[in-house]
Amino acid sequence: MRLLTIESSCDETSAAVVQDGREILSNVIASQEAVHAPYGGVVPELASRKHLEVVSPVIEEALSRASLTLDSIEGVGVTQGPGLAGALLVGISVAKALAYARNIPLVGIHHIEGHLFAVFLENPLPFPFVALVVSGGHTHLYRVDGFGRYASLGQTRDDAAGEAFDKVAKILGLPYPGGALIDKLASAGDPGSIKFPRPLLHDGSYNFSFSGLKTAVMQFVRKNPASETGGPLQDLCASFQAAVCDVLVEKTRAALRDTGIDRLVVAGGVACNSGLRAAMGELARETGVELSIPSPILCTDNAAMLAVPADYYLRNGIRSGLQLDAKTVWSLDSLAERVKD
Repeated sequence: MRLLTIESSCDETSAAVVQDGREILSNVIASQEAVHAPYGGVVPELASRKHLEVVSPVIEEALSRASLTLDSIEGVGVTQGPGLAGALLVGISVAKALAYARNIPLVGIHHIEGHLFAVFLENPLPFPFVALVVSGGHTHLYRVDGFGRYASLGQTRDDAAGEAFDKVAKILGLPYPGGALIDKLASAGDPGSIKFPRPLLHDGSYNFSFSGLKTAVMQFVRKNPASETGGPLQDLCASFQAAVCDVLVEKTRAALRDTGIDRLVVAGGVACNSGLRAAMGELARETGVELSIPSPILCTDNAAMLAVPADYYLRNGIRSGLQLDAKTVWSLDSLAERVKD
């Protein structure tokens, strides 16, 4: 089955053609970094306008790279939520129009569900597994027992990890998006040079909090303005990144230990971070856990990742009607209703 999938939840417009939920025939991503860089973050109205401008060319490019036409597409999957309302509606409107015009099935996909299964495009693994989804908008630990069967173990109480990276980058005067720049600077710094806090590290839960860490960086910079340039900036970035990674790793370690599950998936945009990938690799070596992290292109927001759950749902007769609407807030746990029968 060949599916066309569309992602427009935030500031990337993406379309992909995937066969049988596993083989990527194309995966086109149009970034909006240049649009939002002057504002230091995503501006929802500008994001929606840019999606409207590029969604059709992106879909055409995805079909062209797959050497296919719409006549060969057997179903459509689209991000239904969570995300920015206007941005989601662009992708959903186009997906509904295509499904109606071609008389093919349509299914709305939870954005985080796409991240959970992105690794299946490279390395399918058996259930159950523990998954850490860490991005600009999400930091969440799940137990995954199958498609639609997710149990929330813990989540951030305030800032997501990726959000903390971007906010700290702004504090340091780094251009948007700053997460990748912090990672690059950190590679040349000393992670032990500054003792930043590890919030909630020993509270006995699987929850996260990064707003206090961000504040600690801000206070340090105010007291040490010379840290904004030169070598000390590299040490600051390395120390901040180490604090984030330590919390993510130790909370994940606890979840693996307490569930007794020996398979781990790390996904989401922050899973591109070299420090986190290395730290999770060390965790896997220490514990013997089977670690799966998608390639960086599949960690960022992309349409191909949606095809894994979309293929499963459509093959099992689970579809969305043309009344499909955006869900800016949407609990992943609620998807159990889809597969309860």
